[in-house]
Amino acid sequence: MRVYKLSALILLLVLSASCRSTKTLTSTAEIDDSMTAKQIIRENAKQDVQFKTLQAKLRIDYTEGDKSNGTTVNLRMEKDKVIWMSAPLAVARVMITQDSVKFYDKLNNQYFDGDFTLLTRLLGTDIDFKKIQNIFLGEPIFNLKDDTYVTVPNEESYVLKPKDQRALFELFFLVNPGFFKLDSQQLYQPNEKRMLQIDYNKYQEVSKQIFPENIRIIALENNDEIIIDLDFKAISLNGEVRFPFNIPSGFKEIELE
Repeated sequence: MRVYKLSALILLLVLSASCRSTKTLTSTAEIDDSMTAKQIIRENAKQDVQFKTLQAKLRIDYTEGDKSNGTTVNLRMEKDKVIWMSAPLAVARVMITQDSVKFYDKLNNQYFDGDFTLLTRLLGTDIDFKKIQNIFLGEPIFNLKDDTYVTVPNEESYVLKPKDQRALFELFFLVNPGFFKLDSQQLYQPNEKRMLQIDYNKYQEVSKQIFPENIRIIALENNDEIIIDLDFKAISLNGEVRFPFNIPSGFKEIELE
């Protein structure tokens, strides 16, 4: 798969959640060498966020080689059901549901209407709405309780990896020792020379829950690199939200395959 396809797919992922930005969290906690993998996983699970809906301003900065773009969009979400994003003046919109990924772009009169097949092929594992949602909530893309994990020595984060790594890719989860949210989650496909790394550089406390404030997504394919920075601002929870989405007539369908 060429890198421009990787670029398009990751851009479709750029819509997830956070909450009202009230307090940036910092941690000076040190690694407790007595913590077992099961204890770390249990503490991480306690931090899963609970909400019904959210609205936010999302700043997106995208870099590929020497090209870069940035914009601020409106983000709305109904947890476990819909992720929706709209650019200024509705010139572009994205909507992800449990069974579809949709996008239209009025500047180029084009649209995409598909499912998660290409994402599954790209990452070498089944990808669905839940996994996409978890990426942007700072939660593991795989249920850590479904496998046996071991810890790896590290000075700054608790590092978890499956006791038996998967045949097609390698997984690593870095857990913050202070508040037990993810510092990073990393997926490597050595044979295909691919890497997807999601770093959670800042978290914020909202209504006594912890949500990402800044996320950096790094995607490598051979020697090509894509970087997406996400900053969540002006965020509110559990209000009434709408998800208007209609593909304008006469638009050309985007072919990603």
